[in-house]
Amino acid sequence: MSIYAIEVRTIDGQTTTLETYKDKVLLIVNTASACGLTPHYAGLQQLYDTYQEQGLEILGFPCNQFAGQEPGSEEEIKQFCELNYKVTFPLFSKIDVKGPQIHPLYAYLLEHTPAPYQNGDIEWNFAKFLVDREGHIVKRFGARTEPASLEQDIKQLL
Repeated sequence: MSIYAIEVRTIDGQTTTLETYKDKVLLIVNTASACGLTPHYAGLQQLYDTYQEQGLEILGFPCNQFAGQEPGSEEEIKQFCELNYKVTFPLFSKIDVKGPQIHPLYAYLLEHTPAPYQNGDIEWNFAKFLVDREGHIVKRFGARTEPASLEQDIKQLL
């Protein structure tokens, strides 16, 4: 199975697959609106504004598994992101990124991350996975890694 076959639901409730993003460089991030790292939204949006036309897509997957820091509905999450961080990159429905209800996307990401970037379970909100245009996971970045520090890695793949 490829990453592009994985079914996801948009924040507006539409079911789709990641096939939509084939031939793009992807930055996949589990997000939260009430976290100390929530300002990462600003850095992610800056990367998106800078590199989207060159083929970067940032995919945000809200998750409420870390200290209940994403308690809102999809509509509340979408409004929060648009109002506070002017987010225009794609957001998806809330998912689990670890545990028995882990979403198939995150199970795939964790299973296919190459060494030395395998770090076990997702540790917190805003863990980041960089995927090349062929759908291969290139690197995993920890939650505290500032989005701007990914710029060189992203540019190498574009």
